[in-house]
Amino acid sequence: MKWISEDFKNLSELFVNQLRVMLSAEEQIVRELPNLVIRATDSELQQAFRKHLEESEEHIKRLERILGEEKSKNPAADAIGPVKCKTMASLGAEAEEMILDARDEWVRDVALIAAAQRVEHYEMAAYGALRQWARLLGEHGMADLLDMTLKEEGHADHLLSSIAERVNPKAKRAA
Repeated sequence: MKWISEDFKNLSELFVNQLRVMLSAEEQIVRELPNLVIRATDSELQQAFRKHLEESEEHIKRLERILGEEKSKNPAADAIGPVKCKTMASLGAEAEEMILDARDEWVRDVALIAAAQRVEHYEMAAYGALRQWARLLGEHGMADLLDMTLKEEGHADHLLSSIAERVNPKAKRAA
């Protein structure tokens, strides 16, 4: 239950809040991706996770840049630090359970892919909305930065799908 409401007065306030939520989401991803690299068996999957770690670190920088611009436009604005992304925390907890329950290494890789794709889909939905809001607010530079992130998230999802096409049959053969 939420005890204190944010009480968004306008789209701009919601936009800033959701940027802060995505900052938290990206920070959680950056903390978790090294664990996924270690747990993955497939070398292409490990490399995909390493690459996405680098991209996620860049996503944090973009979000911090956008939030800094928002703060400079409105010095009276509240803090611009992260607001806990509960969705990412839940996705992470669910992924952890699924990965721990996978005994076979290929089944674990399939679980890792499925968990990572759930994260990518959440991020694509969030960044798509943020990009649209930035456009509506006349923040075209911010919209361009968010669009870059959205495209990278989509590419990561497609890469995971192509790896899954190769790895899923190996998991099917697991005893």
